[in-house]
Amino acid sequence: MKFLSLGLIATTLSSCSLWPQRTQPVEVVTKPVRINITQPAYPRTLDLREPYWYVVNDENLETFLEDVRKQSGDQTVFFAMTVADYELMAYNMQELRRYIREVQEVVLYYRTITENLNQQGQEEDAGN
Repeated sequence: MKFLSLGLIATTLSSCSLWPQRTQPVEVVTKPVRINITQPAYPRTLDLREPYWYVVNDENLETFLEDVRKQSGDQTVFFAMTVADYELMAYNMQELRRYIREVQEVVLYYRTITENLNQQGQEEDAGN
């Protein structure tokens, strides 16, 4: 009985390893997958409105105040800035223009690249 149990355990543990088996080599194939990259729509164009700027000095202060009172009633409220602050605002606007131009160039570059890739993929698909 011990020999039978020992034989059964040995057969179970060795399983089918006693019979030689041929393993088939695994073939790995890499194939590029073309995806269609959709282009987002450009944003709506800017709808900026131009404010009217008043340049006020000692000579035209009284006429300016009269004009403001006529436009806004009896209440006189206006915003003022120094020449240095105006120059800072002009600098900031120039920086915004520069940044927007650079971002537009980047968007145009990637749009051109992805459109060319999409066209090449469509031509290859049509050829197959």
